[in-house]
Amino acid sequence: MFASRLHLAEQYADILSTDGVVKGLIGPREVPRIWDRHVMNSAVVVPRVPQGATVADIGTGAGLPGLVWAIARPDLHVTLVEPLLRRTTFLDQAVADLGLTNVEVLRSRAEDVGRTFDVVTARAVAALDKLARWCMPLVAPGGALLAMKGRSAVEEVEVATATLHRLGATSIVVASYENGDVPTTVVEVTR
Repeated sequence: MFASRLHLAEQYADILSTDGVVKGLIGPREVPRIWDRHVMNSAVVVPRVPQGATVADIGTGAGLPGLVWAIARPDLHVTLVEPLLRRTTFLDQAVADLGLTNVEVLRSRAEDVGRTFDVVTARAVAALDKLARWCMPLVAPGGALLAMKGRSAVEEVEVATATLHRLGATSIVVASYENGDVPTTVVEVTR
C-alpha cells in the first residue's frame, strides 16, 4: 500500500501515538490500534482516488484520512480542512516533520472553503445528511464524495438520498474495502 513510503506511514503512526495523544487528538486507548483502526482503515480507500486528483479532507482532525492518502499517493494534492487552531497547529507540525510537499493545511469550516476538488472525503465527522450539505458543494463536476462511514452507512444513505440528489449526486454506492477483521465502509457519491 505504501511501497517506498512505508517509513513515512510508520512515522505518522508514531506522531499519532505520541503528540496526537498529548494534544488530545487521539485517545490513549486508541494507541494499540493506531495502525489497524486508523492508518490502514484510511489507506485501503486510496486506490479509489483517481491519479493526480485534488482532495479535500473535511474535518480532518488528526489528519485521517487525508495525511494517510498524501503519504501513500504523492501524486495527490491534499487539502486538510479543519476549523480548530490546536488541530491545524498539530497538522502543520506533522506535515513539516514528514516532509510532505503535497499537503495544504487550511484552517476553515467546509462552508467557507470556496473552491472545488476532484475528491472530497470525511471520516467520522457527521451524519451523511449533514455531511452532504457541507461537502457536496466542494465536489467538482465529475468528482466524488468518499464519506468513510461505519455500520450505519446503509441507513444513513436512506435518510440522505433526497438531500444528496438535490445537491447534484448522480450515483450513490455503499462500498466495502478489505481491512482485516473490520472492513472500511465508504459511501461513494459521484457528482
